[in-house]
Formats: sequence, C-alpha cells, structure tokens
Amino acid sequence: MSAALAPWAVRDESSRGRRVFEAAPEGRGQFQRDRDRIVHSTAFRRLEYKTQVFVNHEGDLFRTRLTHSLEVAQIARSIARILGVNEDLSEAIAYAHDLGHTPFGHAGQDALNACMKEYGGFEHNLQSLRIVDQLEEHYADFDGLNLCWETREGILKHCSAANAEKLGDLGRRFLEHTQPSLEAQLNNYADEIAYNNHDLDDGLRAGFITLEQLEEVELVAVPLRQVRALYPGLSERRLIHETVRRLINTQARDLVETTFAAIRAAGVETLDDVRAAPRLVGFSPAMDEALQPLRAFLRRELYWHYRVLREMNKARRIIRELFEAFLADPRLLLPKDQLRAKEDAPRTIADYIAGMTDRYAVKEHRRLFAIDEA
Repeated sequence: MSAALAPWAVRDESSRGRRVFEAAPEGRGQFQRDRDRIVHSTAFRRLEYKTQVFVNHEGDLFRTRLTHSLEVAQIARSIARILGVNEDLSEAIAYAHDLGHTPFGHAGQDALNACMKEYGGFEHNLQSLRIVDQLEEHYADFDGLNLCWETREGILKHCSAANAEKLGDLGRRFLEHTQPSLEAQLNNYADEIAYNNHDLDDGLRAGFITLEQLEEVELVAVPLRQVRALYPGLSERRLIHETVRRLINTQARDLVETTFAAIRAAGVETLDDVRAAPRLVGFSPAMDEALQPLRAFLRRELYWHYRVLREMNKARRIIRELFEAFLADPRLLLPKDQLRAKEDAPRTIADYIAGMTDRYAVKEHRRLFAIDEA
C-alpha cells in the first residue's frame, strides 16, 4: 500500500499511534482497523435513524446521516486515490465525521448547544471525538475505539482555542494555525460535495424544489441541459440522477485539479510540508463562485422550506424539554447514566441526548411528558 502512495500521504507505518498501545494488526493496515472499528460501532449504526434534512419518518428513500456518511466515504476515497493519499484513512475519517451528530440534524445540535451554553457548549465534531475516545463501550482494554492519531485529527474539523488547549497535541494545530493531513482536508470537501448534491436530489424527490427552479442556477442548469440534449424524453427520475452525477463529477474534478496545482505551487514534497503549507485542498475560485448560488438556493428553497422549518421547530422543543427534564431530576436518566451524572450531570445528559436517534428522542419525550405513555 505505502509504495503506491504519494510522498505527501499519511502512511500506516508512520502513524503517531494510538492512545493505548496495541500490537500492529495482522492482514490489514492500521487505518483499515480504524475504519472497521468505526463501522462496527454503536454510534455508526445509530446514524441510520438520524436526520440529514428530512426526519426519518417522512420517507424511506431520503438520505439519513448513515447514507450521507457512506456517500462522503465513496467520494473521499475516489479523490484520495487520484491524489495518491491514503484511501483507508480517508474512508475512516468519512465514516466517523458525523458520529457525534444529534438527532434532528443541525436543529438538534443548535438546541443542545443552547442548553449546554453554561456548561461548555456542544459541538458535533468534538462529540464525534468524544465518542471514539471515551463513550463507545466494546473493548476490554480501553474506552472508546482507540483510533490512530491521524484518524482522530481528521474527525476534528474545527475547534475553539479554549477546547484546543484541552486536547494537547491533537489540538495544537488550531493554536499554531498549521494544517491537518491531505486526507483530513479532502474530507471537508467530500462532505460538501455529498450534501450539496444529494440534498438537491432529496429536495426534488420530496417536491420541495423543481427542475424549473434549478434552471436558474447556472451550475445545475449546464448539466441539466446537456442531459436533456443527449437523452430527449428521459424520465424525470433518470434526468435528475444523470444531472446530479455530472454535478458531483464536475466538482470532484475541479477539486483534484486545484489541489494538485496548490501542491505544486507550495513545493510540497512531504507530509510535514503539507502541515506547514497553507490549506492545499479546495475548489478553484471559479468553482467556489459558481457554488454560491447553489448554496443560497438550497438554503432558501430547501433548508428554510416551511415544512422543514416546522419539523425542526418541533425537534428543538423535544431536545430542549428532554434536557431540562433530566437536568431538573437526573434520576430520570437510565441507571448507568445516573452514576455518571453525579460527576457531571449536564455533560452526561448531552451525551445521552446526542446519542439518540430521531425516533428514540420522540419516544423518550413521550415517555416523560405524555400521560398515557409508560
């Protein structure tokens, strides 16, 4: 594997290691082991029932946090292969990047962060790290998943200075303004490519946006016209898919070309050069400019659609009322969490709520507040 990697890639044999020492795995690399542990984790399975844009009960075919993470991993691995960086590490980071997300998407995160304002706040990247470092309970020798330092680095996309100081070596780059590996950098963009294009697909499927509206967004209108010209009379579902796949390819190709140009311009030859250079992975200025109308369109027509906002308003209420009830009386928590709550009730409650799926949060809210629920 390492022989085929570019000189600026992360290599299994040069990893900074794990928090608890383990012998090297047999028959697979260090980052393959990380990927496998993430896929087998409880937090990863929960993503199947956590909101991407549409809450779980609204339809079987909309993206969830799980399918989104799979799509990010596919894009990240494809880009990593072209750039000559570590595919296994890129894939592991992608699978783990949303482990700490609350139920109900960003509305849930915002609500829980507001609840935790006086207790250190809540941020899903930090929660993802907390899950893989502490909260998963699988192994006899350590808490969490005991992932490699480089995988944990990639999970932590952003971090405040105050939190970075608490993380020691892992948080140093946020204080020294250095960069993470290319594998970590490309995941940020694989994430955006996935959600921009697949949220578009889900919005069309839901009927919240139309192809006619998208003809006003030039980045989308170009491949849409191409597909119509190549395949007259194509069904709408196939037309949408052919358009979205071209959009993904266009953005990924731009990202790769721009990144290679940045690597050459910075004279990067080693992983240390990557860390010392300005951020290397990114879209071209032209692509970034072309994406702005699409981002604005999705925000205006999909994320702020009245039906989405109504669901998110209910979600914020559920999160807030669960937190307030548990904080007022931690004895309402599950017995195993009651013990942890004696040391830090707010953080224990945040961990519990963040780990809920959408439907579990709804059921737990009913159990606490509905008269006829047991």
